[in-house]
Amino acid sequence: MLNISSIHHVAIIAGDYEKSKQFYTNVLGFRIINETYRKERDSYKLDLEINGKYQIELFSFPGSKERNSFPESKGLRHLAFAVHDVEKSIQFLRSKNIEAQDVRVDEITGKKFTFFYDPDKQPLELYEI
Repeated sequence: MLNISSIHHVAIIAGDYEKSKQFYTNVLGFRIINETYRKERDSYKLDLEINGKYQIELFSFPGSKERNSFPESKGLRHLAFAVHDVEKSIQFLRSKNIEAQDVRVDEITGKKFTFFYDPDKQPLELYEI
């Protein structure tokens, strides 16, 4: 057995790096730890954290290919963020002109959740804790 203690981070490749950077920092509230430009790759790497925990690596790669990103496609289904109030979170997203689904309820846990998308149509979930 591997003795894994937690998920360290999630890596995301942005189609429009600046737009995604603004989305993950100004809308979702992740704090920038470090931003690195890698000249040999003509690529940025942005390290982001929330609540003092390293969470997301946001990359730019020129010429990156499109990938199916709907929740039922093979591969990563979606990335879920824990929030204390899904309904207030939906109101906030909509105030920023970000489309969010209406509140849904997890039939197993009874918890509220919703889905929305980042600038590259990566499905994101807000799950009430």
